[in-house]
Amino acid sequence: MKKIIFVMGLLVSSICLNAQEYKVITSVESIVTSGLGRSRIIDANEEKDFEKYTSTQTEEDNTRNKSKRSDIRVKNFEETKLLNFYNLAGIRFQNIAANDAVISSKLTAMTKEGWQLIHVVSAVESDSGDNDGNGIFITRYIFKK
Repeated sequence: MKKIIFVMGLLVSSICLNAQEYKVITSVESIVTSGLGRSRIIDANEEKDFEKYTSTQTEEDNTRNKSKRSDIRVKNFEETKLLNFYNLAGIRFQNIAANDAVISSKLTAMTKEGWQLIHVVSAVESDSGDNDGNGIFITRYIFKK
């Protein structure tokens, strides 16, 4: 009887370990001067199957995917406002602190929902000279359940 319970426990735990779900939350923070940009946390509320939008290309076979770009778009998402890094006076450290508080709140809520933060990736596209006043700071928070 103990062996059966042990084997059943192993079976259930292996099923639970293999059934993982991933979720990506993205924060986009504007680094546009004069505070004209838009900053947000984006959380998609619908799932997409990557295989529907994937094609295979080899020398022997050229299988094209028939999906359109508009099929990939997500129209059901949550958008949380953040403040821009700049205002008319320049960089605004209060805005950065406020964004940190809002992002922390979102990450805490995700953790309470059972998500585990496993990786963070960030990148910047910044001002590239006199004629370019545009840029963003983007961070992707990758969770698993």
